[in-house]
Amino acid sequence: MSEIKYSYAPALPEEFKCRVPLPGTVQALVNNGVLREEIKEESGVKISPRGEMGFLYEVPQDCQAPDTMQVISFRDSLNTDDIDFENELVFNKNSEASMLLCTHTLSMDKFNTSEKVIINIREGAKAMIVVMQNEHNASNHNVSFKINVEAGGFVRINVVTLHGAQLDNTFDVNLVGRESNCELNGVYLMDGTQVVNTKITMNHLVPDCLSSQLFKGILDDKAVASFTGRIVVARDAQKTEAYQANHNLLVSPFAKAYAQPQLEIYADDVKCSHGATSGRLDDNALFYMRSRGIGASEAKLLQQLAFVYDVLEKITNEQLRKRLSDLVESRLRGEFGHCTNCSMNCC
Repeated sequence: MSEIKYSYAPALPEEFKCRVPLPGTVQALVNNGVLREEIKEESGVKISPRGEMGFLYEVPQDCQAPDTMQVISFRDSLNTDDIDFENELVFNKNSEASMLLCTHTLSMDKFNTSEKVIINIREGAKAMIVVMQNEHNASNHNVSFKINVEAGGFVRINVVTLHGAQLDNTFDVNLVGRESNCELNGVYLMDGTQVVNTKITMNHLVPDCLSSQLFKGILDDKAVASFTGRIVVARDAQKTEAYQANHNLLVSPFAKAYAQPQLEIYADDVKCSHGATSGRLDDNALFYMRSRGIGASEAKLLQQLAFVYDVLEKITNEQLRKRLSDLVESRLRGEFGHCTNCSMNCC
């Protein structure tokens, strides 16, 4: 397996440690919305500036990209103004590639970031995208994903949200070709006064397409989460299969979760379902574990880990799944407690 290829430009502060990169990873940096260095792989995969801010990532036709592109996007004190920029990801016909998109903050300034991500999945292309959100707890980030999937295309996006004051994740998906497939999964871990809003519009515009959504949250303290998921099946989109689920675990009596699952169906030969739940820790399960010698805090942790497991297991890269699972466990154990007053979340 190839070595990690670092493209840090400029160098990051020594105290910042990215614990996510794996063998076969190419890293690019986006500093306050600006791509610091253009990268072109031997395979033809390329990441380049998209105007003054934002980047264009493109996978050539028929390319099976051997390496994962990790884009580390961070805010620091060089620019504390509100910023708004647009990125574009293009997976051309019959290509296959994976990406890891990470967001961080390297200073305690109150950042407001608006980011639009345009994703084009061309005919027969396959894209695996993991998004890790890990900013300090006074940082606001609005991310809008605009996704188009052509015939036979497949995209899976897994979102892992660890930190941030307010995170707004919006997905607008258009399945525009037959047998296109979109899978959206997410896990958000919240405490303090964090707010995470997830809004999804899944448009089935042609027949024979498949979509699925699975989002789970663990909320502590006075955290607030909202999920709005809308599936629209057009009149001619027969043989559609569309599934949606949102589940929240409230570990504090003050945490709140709101869910609005919606189906809007104009075809008559479809398989669609949606569901949402919010609940507390299972006292019976906790009692069972404690009766077998497991301490109260460990029993609660195990139940929380089990709750989010089926989301994390959808990350197909085994090494990356293990790294992110470890970060989730550390977060739930309170090992990032010092991050409330620190910008370096050390992920």
